Amino acid sequence: MAIWEPLPEMEAASLATIRELIAVLARKGYSRDLLYRSPDSHFVLLRYWKSEEARQAAQEDPEVLRRWARLGNEIRILKVYEKLGVVSLEPVKS
Repeated sequence: MAIWEPLPEMEAASLATIRELIAVLARKGYSRDLLYRSPDSHFVLLRYWKSEEARQAAQEDPEVLRRWARLGNEIRILKVYEKLGVVSLEPVKS
């Protein structure tokens, strides 16, 4: 999960780059992504990697790297969570 905001005057460009990035990741079967926007104009990107191997392959893929490099000039990352743990919603047995 990544939380970010566009740099000044870069919202349209950053969204175009994110769309390209998500399309490449989906086309190559690396991940599926969901993008949300908060009321204070922060974007929240949820990425579900197909596998750890897919994640590693994406991090070495030139098409993906080009989009990530471009984003570095278009957004300010506020927070990144590389991995999150699942919380059980089952009742606790005593």
